[in-house]
Amino acid sequence: MKFDDAVRAIVAGDHPDPFSFLGMHRDAKGGPVVRTFLPGAESVEVVSRAGRPLGKLRQVHPDGLFAGPVEEEDRGYRLRVSYEEGGELELEDAYRFGPTLGELDVYLLGEGSHLRLYEKLGAHLTEIGGVRGVRFAVWAPNARRVSVVGDFNAWDGRRHAMRLHPGVGVWEIFIPGVEEGALYKYEIKGKSGELLPLKADPCGFRAERPPGTASIVHDLSRYEWGDGEWMAGRAGRNALDAPIAIYEVHLGSWRRKEGNRYLTYRELAEELVPYVREMGYTHVEFLPPTEHPFDGSWGYQPVGLFAPTSRFGTPDDFKYLVDSLHRAEIGVIVDWVPAHFPEDPHGLGYFDGTHLYEHADPRRGRHMDWGTLVFNYGRNEVRNYLISNALFWLSEYHIDALRVDAVASMLYLDYSRGEGEWVPNEYGGNEDLEAVAFIRRLNELVYEQHPDAATIAEESTAWPMVSRPTYLGGLGFGYKWNMGWMHDTLEYMSRDPIHRSYHHDRLTFGLIYAFNENFILPLSHDEVVHGKGSLIGKMPGDEWQRFANLRLYYAFMYGHPGKQLLFMGGEFAQSSEWDHDRSLDWHLLEHPNHRGVQALVRDLNELYRTEPALHEQDFVPEGFEWVDASDSANSVISFLRKSRSGDPVLIVCNFTPVVRHGYRVGAPAGGCYAELLNTDAGEYGGSGVGNGGGVEAEAVPAHGRPYSLELTLPPLGALFLKPAG
Repeated sequence: MKFDDAVRAIVAGDHPDPFSFLGMHRDAKGGPVVRTFLPGAESVEVVSRAGRPLGKLRQVHPDGLFAGPVEEEDRGYRLRVSYEEGGELELEDAYRFGPTLGELDVYLLGEGSHLRLYEKLGAHLTEIGGVRGVRFAVWAPNARRVSVVGDFNAWDGRRHAMRLHPGVGVWEIFIPGVEEGALYKYEIKGKSGELLPLKADPCGFRAERPPGTASIVHDLSRYEWGDGEWMAGRAGRNALDAPIAIYEVHLGSWRRKEGNRYLTYRELAEELVPYVREMGYTHVEFLPPTEHPFDGSWGYQPVGLFAPTSRFGTPDDFKYLVDSLHRAEIGVIVDWVPAHFPEDPHGLGYFDGTHLYEHADPRRGRHMDWGTLVFNYGRNEVRNYLISNALFWLSEYHIDALRVDAVASMLYLDYSRGEGEWVPNEYGGNEDLEAVAFIRRLNELVYEQHPDAATIAEESTAWPMVSRPTYLGGLGFGYKWNMGWMHDTLEYMSRDPIHRSYHHDRLTFGLIYAFNENFILPLSHDEVVHGKGSLIGKMPGDEWQRFANLRLYYAFMYGHPGKQLLFMGGEFAQSSEWDHDRSLDWHLLEHPNHRGVQALVRDLNELYRTEPALHEQDFVPEGFEWVDASDSANSVISFLRKSRSGDPVLIVCNFTPVVRHGYRVGAPAGGCYAELLNTDAGEYGGSGVGNGGGVEAEAVPAHGRPYSLELTLPPLGALFLKPAG
């Protein structure tokens, strides 16, 4: 390119390779020359590292392009700049620094197998040759030009146009003098020269608080963790035979301060952590904590997959919250959203002027229901981006498990699509084979890199072997939400007890498939939004019966095979439907019925954790045995949960408001049975009907067993009993 053409291209921000022109080069005679573009500069002088003048540059374009010969080739030169508005600065020239990506990194990025992609892409505080600054890198293979813009260069996309690695489509630049906290975005020109909306960094570690949309330079390595003891032993906390009782939390509405202000991450550490510990939960699960533009998406439409939302503080503040939970012996699960992303102009959509992250065909690339875009799982770089993001949260934020959202929408090409709105796979089926391959590879790498962590599928269909290893043909998740159990039992509980005898199978059907997967029983946020009301609001009857029904339902859930999950507010019978814009109704705890439900949940968590029979064999038939599943006339069920050593807990549930005296239940052995828990106890708000703390098994055969218990069943109540020997 001729000199004048190159000058015009630089000034227009349209040079295909600015590093070939700007910086130090040799002229036609072989002498060193320096060229720099500094809008607003009045004069520029090149000086050595020691400050010795090497030559003054002449202005070759009025917009601020300077060029000229220098006395010697000093690759460590600096620029002494005087500005039109006054003042003089000595600057480093970004265009004197070479590439920052190594050959292996370029190879792995191109192959789509860089497991720590976030260490190379994004913005990283770096020192090169004694000069501190930030190296930026972004994947935009179809762009004509990519620049870093920010508060350090007046958001002028001509100032720091990046270097392209053409084989992999990655653009990078080291900008000296940029410091932590700097705001930045990428300015991208498409192939035809159109200027796209400014883009946030797909690998940005920190984001501006909405409605701001810039990325923020952040030092990811600064935080000093104090959870070493937890991390060393967390494998046992996530294991299939461990007690896992999850408190699902939306960080923005668990509790608010005066003026409806959010709690910060550090305030949550002070208030949420002791509450969860006091309630006896083993884990918390956060609705997606990643940056998202719209509060009403609850985080499920993320823009910054590598950035904790700035609504509640900095990334270090979020680490402090995780650290605090770990030090309180509470595991942390985060909802992770690799299924789709919103169309906000600063996000991933049409990122480099092409459908880069999403499918171009709307029949595959768009969720009509949600108004979002679908990741293209058939693209190596997109799979790499998502998998490295999953590993990022486990590595950098010490997250213990990822609950993968909307798995069903990923698995099926016709998910929520009518005839003609989807494209069959190569075999004519509706399975998204690329998504299936991605999910399997994701789980393989998570368990390879972090064998003490876990993945959890929110998957609402009958897809087989979701929580079975990939080498057996499964999807490889550790756990799966049991949506069928939730729908069946909530439907049953919402019926008036007089009609329940006709729907008894809703209680028992889940045991037909209970051991097909490693199930978590979810009473999640999805059941208390969009007009569904609250859990207590679904219960039939007068006020006493509604609270009794809810206590009974919780006890049945904790007795049933599977791990436990309850959305915040459910533990004290929040009356109103969940509203993400305000706090939970903590004032309800002034009322005895609500305090009673909270006390019951606390005791259920304690019993569940301390009784191996209730958690050790959740996923094998040996851990469960029906005593009587067929008493539909009385709406009573009874069953045993058993530990590996064979120690049983007997659970009897009466789903009618009738006290049943002399109700005989088969027992596994003789002796005294202690009443471990009675949901009708007075301290829970019940009527106090029970068995005086225990009952003696009699040598009276019942339910095919040589011994039996003659029980008084409380109304709408559950009993947990255990041999006292």
